[in-house]
Amino acid sequence: MRVQIFKHGNYLIAAIPSALSDDDLLELRDDLAKQVGECRASALIVDVTAWDVMDSFAVRIFRNMVQMIRLRGADTIIVGIQPEVAFAMVQLGLTLADVATALDLEEGIEYLERQKENRAFLTR
Repeated sequence: MRVQIFKHGNYLIAAIPSALSDDDLLELRDDLAKQVGECRASALIVDVTAWDVMDSFAVRIFRNMVQMIRLRGADTIIVGIQPEVAFAMVQLGLTLADVATALDLEEGIEYLERQKENRAFLTR
């Protein structure tokens, strides 16, 4: 499995290639949950720009991963879902309910910055 993981400030960014087996996805989920703690990341950005399909197993793994990361105290956002993938997901009834998404990496970072500002405002 070749998933590039970068640290950007307090964020981890995982650029996921298109060809991951189910076992690779499970391993990635567990590795990312572990790395969030090790790096003390406040958020994880999962970039799926390279994906041309997202099946029900991948959607379930992403939802589980988001819950695991949330329990570890960090936010998760998935970025880069291609139009064809979004269309197919809707046609198949696959949802990423309660999972933040953004058009691309730039918008994902902006979203996380707004979330951080909102939390800071609420704790004043």
